[in-house]
Amino acid sequence: MPRRTATMLASTLMLIALLCAGVFIPVPYAEMSPGPTVNTLGDHDGEPVLQITGHKTYEASGHLNMTTVRVTSADYKMNLVEAVYGWLAHDNKIVPHDTLYPDGKTEEQSTQENAEEFSQSQESAKVAALKALKIPVRSWVVVSTVVKDSPAEGRLHAGDVIRSVDGTAVKQPGDVAELVTKHKPGEDVVFTVVPAKEQAAAEKEHRAATVTEKVTITTAASHDDGARRAVVGISAGTDHTFPFDIDIKLADVGGPSAGLMFALGIYDKLTPGDLTGGEFVAGTGTIDDAGEVGPIGGIEMKTVGARDKGARYFLTPADNCAAAAKDTPDGLTLVKVRTIGDALGALKDIRSGDTAGLPSCSAG
Repeated sequence: MPRRTATMLASTLMLIALLCAGVFIPVPYAEMSPGPTVNTLGDHDGEPVLQITGHKTYEASGHLNMTTVRVTSADYKMNLVEAVYGWLAHDNKIVPHDTLYPDGKTEEQSTQENAEEFSQSQESAKVAALKALKIPVRSWVVVSTVVKDSPAEGRLHAGDVIRSVDGTAVKQPGDVAELVTKHKPGEDVVFTVVPAKEQAAAEKEHRAATVTEKVTITTAASHDDGARRAVVGISAGTDHTFPFDIDIKLADVGGPSAGLMFALGIYDKLTPGDLTGGEFVAGTGTIDDAGEVGPIGGIEMKTVGARDKGARYFLTPADNCAAAAKDTPDGLTLVKVRTIGDALGALKDIRSGDTAGLPSCSAG
């Protein structure tokens, strides 16, 4: 066989071998890509995303789209060829598997965590929107979780409203740990609580809860890396009672990043006129009860997804601005926001057509 032919054959066989290896050898990476966007002012799967009863609402036109990121599942084994293709693809992003699923987190655990974050983001969105509208919202400190085999197991339950600890009124979730740790391990602490069932019934009937119980729990010693202290085995959080019903109907979405857009959608539905002036506005960002907008992951994927659907403006958390500005899709204007107030101000400029002064994002 001529040397030239043999060399070409050997090279071809080596290339085939490398391609085969690339297909069958797994690599520790995962892929992120643009996911669906949903108009919070519109319908999804045949029903309104935002359903408000017990308060006057108004028709709203335009778009206030929340955006998502699609990711490979926790148990998906990416091969080398897929990773290289993803690195070369402009609209996709390849990241270490542990970035999306740290500490060996399973698909089920990730889904559960995302669902909890999504639920909390909805509550905070409602609070932020109503506070911006000066509509009173009543807030409560509640038992968020009870640790298995802890002193509180069977005595306190998730959803119980904590009125006081040892007779001292509780106003913030942090008050609970502060009051419990005044004790030494082995001492008793007395909780005054509204049972979760009573609180749920009161909220449904839009009345104040009247039934309280005193629960005495013997503290145990902490077992974490911090200083030894008294604990009962609960985490405290905040729950709210709203003056009317606000339901967010959106399945198969997780995480906290839609909070800002839900809040703006609720605000728009509860006020006459259109926040967007009929424009297509998309965005992202977590939101807390005070209306502060926080950063999210996958910003580059979300701007691409928004522009592909027709968005002209993208409300961008300030802490994500630099990353988003490095590769902004053509025709999309990034608008920097830190609070729901910033977002409302930007929307006022957008609907008036006076966009020269919109706070912008820079890559620097």
